[in-house]
Amino acid sequence: MSCASEKHEGGCLCGAIRYRFDGPIESVAHCHCRSCRRSSGAVLMTWFTVPRDNFAWIRGRPSRFASSAGVQRAFCATCGTELTYTNETARDTIDVTVGSLDCAAAHPADRHIWTDDKLDWLRLDDSLPAHRGWSTQD
Repeated sequence: MSCASEKHEGGCLCGAIRYRFDGPIESVAHCHCRSCRRSSGAVLMTWFTVPRDNFAWIRGRPSRFASSAGVQRAFCATCGTELTYTNETARDTIDVTVGSLDCAAAHPADRHIWTDDKLDWLRLDDSLPAHRGWSTQD
């Protein structure tokens, strides 16, 4: 699969879980919220959003964790890789971790979100827009 294609695949570190989706990757955000930090063990998590109808698990099935009301995070129970985020208030979309994409380097972030929760020592030295909450709320 070419990184320039609109057919994308990705999966977890150990290879037990794989996914595929069709369509462009246009909305990529660095999330600084506390929940994303805690679930990933990283200072931020980078996500892209696609229509749920275009997304399919093609190998294995992830475990799920309800991280807050109406939110499910899917991850590999074997290696721990966080893969997706779903929110019942956005039933038509699924957020997928950029780092789990086979072609992650081809899809840079276009903004920062939830910067009110950003770690104080982390400096945003880039030219990306930074939003205090969801980028649609600012």
